[in-house]
Amino acid sequence: MPFSSGEQELIGLDERGDRSIIGFVGIGSNLGDPLANCVDAINRVDSSRGIRVVRRSSFYHTEPFGNREQDWFVNAVVEIRTILTPGELLHTLQSVETAMGRVRGGEKWAPRSIDLDILFYGQHLVNDPGLAIPHPELHKRRFVLIPLNEIAPYVIHPAFGVSIKGLLSRIRDESLVKIISEESSQTFGTL
Repeated sequence: MPFSSGEQELIGLDERGDRSIIGFVGIGSNLGDPLANCVDAINRVDSSRGIRVVRRSSFYHTEPFGNREQDWFVNAVVEIRTILTPGELLHTLQSVETAMGRVRGGEKWAPRSIDLDILFYGQHLVNDPGLAIPHPELHKRRFVLIPLNEIAPYVIHPAFGVSIKGLLSRIRDESLVKIISEESSQTFGTL
């Protein structure tokens, strides 16, 4: 018997009745118009097959991490629902990056037109060549934890057993993270 759309949403099914996974994706840019790049990336991710953006954090101006001799970034985090596997999700996000002019293989902390990182994929732990989930550095980066805490403070890091709020309270990173506007996080359409 088919589920109603409300029942599908409650139990984590997409419109076809397939199980979906809640995930979080970090977004950043510091080339061109970084805010417009982030908005464009969110829209592209949301229109990708098998992914639905559920909500996003506010946008933040953030001090560069690693190589500080570059322009500040604009960062945000989105919560997604996806029926894609972790590898398929990575491929889709990298396709969005490529379509937006991202060139891979350069300096680790170089400026970029867009950067999309899988932060969490449900409570799964993935350690494959080229893909580690949760993102192995998220607990050390204020520019990730602040927007993630805005939309998901009580999500538990599956490797550490600590909430995002708890990780943020313990962080040693003192880099500056400034909210761009006082708008609240945005909720997207239903699945």
